Amino acid sequence: MQRLGMPVSDDTILRQVKGDATAARRSSELRVVGIDDWSWRRATSYGTIIVDLERRSVVDILEDRSVVTAARWLRDHPSVGIVSRDRCGLYAQAAREGAPQAKQVADRFHLVQNLRAAIEEQMSFCGRASGRAILSDDAIIDAAAQRRRARLAHRQSRQEIFERVHAFRQDGLSYTEIARRTGYGRRSIAKWLKFKTPPDRRRATLSPTSPWYFENFLAQCWKDGNRIGRHLFHDVKQRGYTGSFAHLERLLGAWRRRERQQANDAPHTALRLEPVRDPETGHAISPVIAAALCVKPRGLLSERQIRKVDALKQGSGAFVVMRRLAMRFHGILRSKKTAALDAWIDDAIDSGLIPIMTFARVLRRDIDAVNNAIELPWSNGQAEGQINRLKTLKRAMYGRAGPELLRARMLPPRHAN
Repeated sequence: MQRLGMPVSDDTILRQVKGDATAARRSSELRVVGIDDWSWRRATSYGTIIVDLERRSVVDILEDRSVVTAARWLRDHPSVGIVSRDRCGLYAQAAREGAPQAKQVADRFHLVQNLRAAIEEQMSFCGRASGRAILSDDAIIDAAAQRRRARLAHRQSRQEIFERVHAFRQDGLSYTEIARRTGYGRRSIAKWLKFKTPPDRRRATLSPTSPWYFENFLAQCWKDGNRIGRHLFHDVKQRGYTGSFAHLERLLGAWRRRERQQANDAPHTALRLEPVRDPETGHAISPVIAAALCVKPRGLLSERQIRKVDALKQGSGAFVVMRRLAMRFHGILRSKKTAALDAWIDDAIDSGLIPIMTFARVLRRDIDAVNNAIELPWSNGQAEGQINRLKTLKRAMYGRAGPELLRARMLPPRHAN
């Protein structure tokens, strides 16, 4: 400030800026808001941004991404009548608790994105088109047999050590000498000598360090479509979880494998996708590219993309079904009419494709917000754009700005009615 000839300190300038932001927050009268999350630190900690969709300006920056904080903010603004959000169940629950009078609007971009992700998952059942070799069925069976043999060998090894410990004791060796020869602790030797057979390993009592302690809550979130590991990790930490993210991912990984197994055992094997190759290059078309082409209208495809789509249609009955469903879904979103949505959900569930069936069931559980997304003009596009602006400001300040300064930089100087 001295170099600019201003007789004030840096702290005074910042205090004035933060004071203006506080006054702007208090003077806001809101009707339509968009709510979304942004990352303080990628994949680790998140905040919440709230945007006035009518005035196209940021209303507030919240320090965390939790149901409690978002619901409290909505309760403090009873004038809110419409809440636009993504498909994350966290903000849906916050809107139900904090603004029960408001209509919830699911973001249309995320609806299409979730459908594309479901199509990609279905396409990936035949193996990804990467440089790695895909294991054959025999190799998978051999790998499973190898794991079973390893577990059996471990049990046999335990039995041999147990018998050796008892043999040493019958020879008159002391606990300390047995521990020295076997490499086990003296307490373990003393415990093993109390039994005639190796003791079974008992599972410890569940505690907040274990994700199984929160199994009911996680299962409900999984059922509601919230399956992103980092999101679930943040939510379960709010409820007292003290374990690691890797520990939680082991539980979620088991659930994902179970769903894939159910998909492999689906009765509609005739619709299962077979590998399809690009007619020009001969390379296998990857699930990512196939899913992107599946949701793209034919009028927007290039000539090369049209040839790929035709090859996928010819080589896979599943792609034909998903392409037809995707185009119908696009038409419903653009028609502004919800009458055809229930029939679309029924057809998607009857398709026999597990990822598409899951997407349709989650859609039905959030049917009111999806109907509002079709009928109303609001979306979360403004919130996404403001998040990009927030990231630019945060990086310009080298990530050292706290929530108050970020809020002051993001909010307009005066948020007039």
